[in-house]
Amino acid sequence: MKYSVSVRKFDAVIVGAGGAGLRAAIQLSESGYKAAVLTKVFPTRSHTVAAQGGVAASLGNSEEDHWHWHMYDTVKGSDWLGDQDAIEFMCKKANECVIELEHYGMPFDRTDSGRIYQRPFGGHMSNFGEKPVRRSCAAADRTGHAMLHAMYQRNVKANTQFFIEWMALDLIRDSEGEVLGVTAMDMETGEIVAFHAKATIFATGGGGRIYYSSTNAFINTGDGLGIAARAGIPLEDMEFWQFHPTGVAGAGVLITEGVRGEGGILLNAQGERFMERYAPNAKDLASRDVVSRAMTTEINEGRGCGPNKDFVLLDISHLDPATIMKRLPGIREIAIQFAGVDCIKEPIPVVPTAHYQMGGIPTNYSGQVVVPGRRSQNEIVPGFYAAGECACASVHGANRLGTNSLLDLLVFGKSAGESAVDQLKQSPKAHKEMPQGEIDRALTRIDRLNNQKDGASVHETQLEMRRTMQKHAGVFRFADLLTQGVDKILQVRENVQRTEIKDKSAVFNTARVEALELDNLIEVAVATMVSAEARKESRGARLWYKECNRLDYKSVKLTPLTVETIELKTRAY
Repeated sequence: MKYSVSVRKFDAVIVGAGGAGLRAAIQLSESGYKAAVLTKVFPTRSHTVAAQGGVAASLGNSEEDHWHWHMYDTVKGSDWLGDQDAIEFMCKKANECVIELEHYGMPFDRTDSGRIYQRPFGGHMSNFGEKPVRRSCAAADRTGHAMLHAMYQRNVKANTQFFIEWMALDLIRDSEGEVLGVTAMDMETGEIVAFHAKATIFATGGGGRIYYSSTNAFINTGDGLGIAARAGIPLEDMEFWQFHPTGVAGAGVLITEGVRGEGGILLNAQGERFMERYAPNAKDLASRDVVSRAMTTEINEGRGCGPNKDFVLLDISHLDPATIMKRLPGIREIAIQFAGVDCIKEPIPVVPTAHYQMGGIPTNYSGQVVVPGRRSQNEIVPGFYAAGECACASVHGANRLGTNSLLDLLVFGKSAGESAVDQLKQSPKAHKEMPQGEIDRALTRIDRLNNQKDGASVHETQLEMRRTMQKHAGVFRFADLLTQGVDKILQVRENVQRTEIKDKSAVFNTARVEALELDNLIEVAVATMVSAEARKESRGARLWYKECNRLDYKSVKLTPLTVETIELKTRAY
């Protein structure tokens, strides 16, 4: 099939219209630059819409708080692997970014005095771990939804140009490595366009659909990471995946940590509030990796609930129904629709579910993409920026602190936008010439899909990838399973390279989009599995056993670092 590729020129092109992409676009458009935003779905349907619990900021509206305490919690939550300069930058900027969002029209819940309402959240403590603190700024349990609408309207006011239902295919780079834009496909017509830009910002979200059970939407296919990896940009910290403690059993739909922040408790089959044994201080508000491991241990030791003993219960039936309807209305709706229970009357069945990637495209805290290493100026990839879940400024280290994801979007979306503005102020008026070969690279992939005969099924190959990741790189990781997993995921990658689109006649062809998404997913999956096998320690969300036949971290043989890490966590909580 022959393609006619047109070229469209912008000052900046932003791939992704979630929280990070919209915040970066505001910065560019309000600075007077011509910005294009490419998005696979309508902006207010981006996955940020699913964020429920809130955004962290040490406003101190309900009780004393300080950004130093927030920084300490974030460093500790990262299992001491976070970049502390970037974490300091984020926590210092938090109040400014949240108040700025309030001025955009974000409808935060309010205290009686009219200030932004803040709720407790897992891992957020006052006075360097002394006791839980109210730090999460929330709009009921629909914080992400409210955030997207506020920022989308701000972009409409600023005349940001949106390309809705467009999928980015590949980066365009010149011989010096500078990024000059992206090739993209109109998902409705199949038209291919080269978006020629002086600054390119990736805000494509995570790749949680590499797992069989995930809280992520089906659009979360790691597009930015796959595109970056194919362009020769290495990915960072890909072994670290956070499993959210509370996904609806059997469905994977997220039940926000805010439920426990409002007073919800976790129970096993014996009706025991088991988190008191694992985290005596924080209890159900311990950090996500601690709660996920505790739940998995309860299930694997036979104290799970249900006929198959494969989930535990999240109970808020002891709360005032008026509180549930005011603070958690969406959660009640999710429980009824996906679990068949009314949480006002009975507990919700929950299991740990793949939720968030800590790794991604390596960046500094200015949002500039860098190659791994010392993050010096010489390592910056010219013209290329990233923010949000697809990026790794390493503020989350080995495990993200709850509500820091929405903060990450705001702080680093704005920071990437500011860096792009600074670059554009120094750029010449004319765009650099684009190499034709870079445009042809995306067309070669599409031709391969169209011309493949007797190839592998996209659906079956995708399913094989997800099951492999779920089995070999889940909450608990074993040396032998990881070794097998590397071999299996590399075999899946070979199958991906010979997938076939069965219906080649359709123009609006979902299978074609799914096949292109699978090209990105497999890059994320391979990077995750190989990195997980290579890291020979337990750290944060990546729990590894050297020799173990049982899922019981109290009795297994651990490396000295792991013993130290677990003891530190136990003492801290």
